[in-house]
Amino acid sequence: MTHTTQYANDALVQNSQLDVINFAEAHTLDEAFRERVRRSPNKHAYKQFDSDAKEWCSYTWAQMAEQVERWQVAFRESGLKKGDRVAICYRNSVEWVVFDQAALRLGLVVVPIYSADRADNIAYIISHSGAELILFRNAMSWVKVLASSEDVSCVQTVLAFNDSREDQHVPVTLVEDWLPENGQHLERGLAEPDDLASIVYTSGTTGRPKGVMLSHRNILSNAYNGMRNVALTPNDQLLSFLPLSHTFERTIGYYAAMLSSSCVAFNRSIPKLSEDLAVIQPTVMISVPRIFERVHNQVVNSLSVMSKAKQFMFKAAVDVGWHNFQYEQNIATWHPKLLLNGLLKKMVASTVLDKLGGRLRYVIVGGAAMNEEVAKVFIALGLPLLQGYGLTESSPVASVNTLEQNRPDSIGLALRGVEVKIMDDNELWIKGDNIMQGYWQNEEATKKSVVESEDGRWLKTGDCASIDEHGFIRIIGRIKDILVLANGEKVPPTDIEAAIATNPLFDQVMVVGEGKSFLSVLVVLNKAALKNVLKESGLTKEQQTSVEFEALLVKQVSSQMGDFPGYAKIRKVHVCDSEWSVENGLLTSTLKIKRPKIMAHYESEINALYEGHGVEKV
Repeated sequence: MTHTTQYANDALVQNSQLDVINFAEAHTLDEAFRERVRRSPNKHAYKQFDSDAKEWCSYTWAQMAEQVERWQVAFRESGLKKGDRVAICYRNSVEWVVFDQAALRLGLVVVPIYSADRADNIAYIISHSGAELILFRNAMSWVKVLASSEDVSCVQTVLAFNDSREDQHVPVTLVEDWLPENGQHLERGLAEPDDLASIVYTSGTTGRPKGVMLSHRNILSNAYNGMRNVALTPNDQLLSFLPLSHTFERTIGYYAAMLSSSCVAFNRSIPKLSEDLAVIQPTVMISVPRIFERVHNQVVNSLSVMSKAKQFMFKAAVDVGWHNFQYEQNIATWHPKLLLNGLLKKMVASTVLDKLGGRLRYVIVGGAAMNEEVAKVFIALGLPLLQGYGLTESSPVASVNTLEQNRPDSIGLALRGVEVKIMDDNELWIKGDNIMQGYWQNEEATKKSVVESEDGRWLKTGDCASIDEHGFIRIIGRIKDILVLANGEKVPPTDIEAAIATNPLFDQVMVVGEGKSFLSVLVVLNKAALKNVLKESGLTKEQQTSVEFEALLVKQVSSQMGDFPGYAKIRKVHVCDSEWSVENGLLTSTLKIKRPKIMAHYESEINALYEGHGVEKV
């Protein structure tokens, strides 16, 4: 049965103060940029930290347009023509936006690459996409790419902002030498709405990444319809820290912000995120759950050494704040304790929310499942976390919770313009203008993912889901991510991992047990929390390899597993000696765990967990 969400209101229509560019005014992404420049030439568009001047600098839309026009001339003089691919492997920045907009204006196809990705992955994407030009931060990135086994002979021009090199078969040219002194204004861009705008390579949790082909219509419709669910305003300040190579940040944190005239500040780096939050004080953020899980764990660790009175106040603030949220959502009835809500927020919430800048109106969270307990704490303290859902193949947003209709245990309501239905094996299918054109040079994979039927083109998500009578969608699990135990019981590992990760002792978690008689878990421990746990248990640091310590870890894991059936019990724990990261190949660029890679990396350790239990090795 096809489900189309019926909304009580339209977030854009409800607010007459907004200045949003719609489909009638811009049919392509570059037209949207030009329309924004026309409407708001002197308004601040972006903020970026200048490391030389040691200060934050602002850029107006008119200043952005001047730079875009210089890049347009340079692209054209490089011999690039409509449909050619150009790649950018660079951090979020003003330069990223300028590169993107100049390329789109000429009908070029932008291939974004995660700047911290491994050289072999970067080389594969360059080779597979056939990119003729690529932009790096420095020449050494190109040297590392050349050292890989991939054939990157498609590249004709390599640009970098520093450290030019002549000792390569394609010399690295400095951007300042490549750009002309003056630009040229183009009255009309070369792209049409259904032209290919970008090839975005998936995170590649299993195997080689696939190149998702997204048109101008795909992305622009998603950005606009997303704001009809959750509006951005000209007064909003965003802090961009998720990579622009990921469609989630690019569509919402860049294109939607452009349509709405919101200002975007670029985070200097993840280690400086806390500092930048305090300086920029964003009103809206796009985030992955891990950021809030870490803040939550820091709060829990801090509370563990506070007085009983402060612990009581915090729990009371969460209890009352959560009831108030449910009351505002028409889920719960009024209660006298709600009279304390304002006071408790003032005394408790500010200490937590100030760490996030203190001005956030809401945060859209996606990319992975949000733990309900973590969401509950922040929402109760007055920060709406709006969980959404999507895939690169859907440009990316398919559903999202709204400020008026927020169910933290769900992935929200289908976006306007998006239809959803539940098919065989409870798989979620979605349809709309946001669905990709297909996979670049991979027709077989396209046919497996996109179904052409009498009622349109449907994307098979690979996720199991349910839809309630109000239209809220809930993900049950991944069709391919179900662990089947030796006794035939099926276990969704992501649900268990999310539950275990709410314990501040565990920074990273992966459940194993496919074909085994019981479940085990690989964990990366939080050093600060570990000190507290060892102190409370009476164990010393030297006893971390003891039987007593393993029993302690199993107990800590089990304390999070109360809602799971008996067959899902974790019986063994292995502590990994180093963090899983993008750099060591165990996480995707969006911080999802690569199960096959982790399984292979810790093969001997996993086998050791099951020795003597009559099961096959990994």
